[in-house]
Amino acid sequence: MQSQMFNFVGSVNIMQRQSSQKFSRLFFLIRQSLKGEEHDYTQGSIQSAIVLLAIPMILELSLESVFAVVDMYFVSKLPDSRAAVATVGLTESMVALIYTMGIGLSTAATALVARRIGEKDIEKASHAGAQSIILAILISVIMAISGYCYAPDLLRLMGAQPEVIHTGTDFSRIMLGGTTAIILLFLINGIFRGAGDPMIAMKSLWLASLLNIILCPLLIYGYGIFPELGLTGAAVATTIGRTAGVIYQSYHLFKGSGMLKIKRHHFKLDWSIQKSIVSLAWPATLQFFIQSGSWIFLAFLVSSTGSTDASAGYQIAIRNVVFFILPAWGLSNAAATLVGQNLGAGNPDRAQKSVLLTTKYNVYFMAAVMMLFILFSSPIISIFTNQEEVHRYGVLALQIMGAGYIFYGIGMVMMQALNGAGDTRTPTWINFIGFWLFQIPAAIFMAKILNWGPTGAFIAIPLAETLVALAAWYYFKKGSWKQIKI
Repeated sequence: MQSQMFNFVGSVNIMQRQSSQKFSRLFFLIRQSLKGEEHDYTQGSIQSAIVLLAIPMILELSLESVFAVVDMYFVSKLPDSRAAVATVGLTESMVALIYTMGIGLSTAATALVARRIGEKDIEKASHAGAQSIILAILISVIMAISGYCYAPDLLRLMGAQPEVIHTGTDFSRIMLGGTTAIILLFLINGIFRGAGDPMIAMKSLWLASLLNIILCPLLIYGYGIFPELGLTGAAVATTIGRTAGVIYQSYHLFKGSGMLKIKRHHFKLDWSIQKSIVSLAWPATLQFFIQSGSWIFLAFLVSSTGSTDASAGYQIAIRNVVFFILPAWGLSNAAATLVGQNLGAGNPDRAQKSVLLTTKYNVYFMAAVMMLFILFSSPIISIFTNQEEVHRYGVLALQIMGAGYIFYGIGMVMMQALNGAGDTRTPTWINFIGFWLFQIPAAIFMAKILNWGPTGAFIAIPLAETLVALAAWYYFKKGSWKQIKI
């Protein structure tokens, strides 16, 4: 009996030491990831590689979501808050198309740079990064001019009520006119992620978000320091913050001490690299355009089948959904980098193991968020509004959309893993079928045919995301992505 007691105590002590060692190791890795040191992600512990990449990426993308949440929070305190909140939401839905272009280009840049880094060819990685910047500037300038000129027409096309168009045209003009800063912020961070240097990407978003948080209330309300710009002030603050982030990125890309060193000769137009970028970027852009287009249609459907209250409540819920999804997207981006670099190093098995382990971590996180949304949706929405109908719609949307969070997490990692391998076409087809051939018809059927109104649009979201996750898992497990050459 005494011997058994000693054995039990000994086992407990061993478990405590092992647990302590694990926490110490995790703390060490987190601290190391925030130092921004160079690391070879094609060797050593996969768990360590995921943590070193994912922590800065999670923080980076969490801060990207801060833009929309901060704008929504301060704008919701304006006297005409319903129209202002609806303006922010509808404009953000349009800006999502700009995000789509930025994400598509950054996906191509990440895949190319990561593959060259895995091959240990820094010169070609730098050259690929510079060529992607040329393409991004050309596309973004055209989009910025078009968005600025046609902002009120775009709001009208989105189904905005006359009061929203009157209140929000200047806000939309400035936000859409800042397209170049948005796209470059995404693209250059994609270059850093592909190089395995996510710390610079994170710091650029820190700077941009911090400026936005400081300037947003100052420019909206003035406080006797600045002119009181109201809703327009939120757009000015956001655009200034993003521009500052791009300036910070550019300094480190051209003058910094990181792995990539982009020089003037890298900007000499290289049609073969441009062709590679376009061949990767157009399916990736279409992939995210399909998803964003579906979300925009749902915003229109909620607005047209509901009311300004329903639209405002839905937009508040969406901002919270995006806020909590982006950390999971950070984990997914880590998977993309690991896939690209390990394929470049000729180690597809390590790439697959990295993705499966990342998926496991993402499921844990998304399960926790799902419970948060289901159990605490009311106090979360109360932070943004005290109007009864807006609050009711916001709570309903958050609970319904939150129910599918685990599948969102699985799908995101699988899709980004395929993108990181250079297979941008398969996720595009999955999105097309899942969102345009399923989600949109399902939303119309439930909202209009069954007469469920905005609730029908809410329900279509987790149903479609679950279908997309299962399809992406199937194609990842097939393994054909391991043979792709870029």
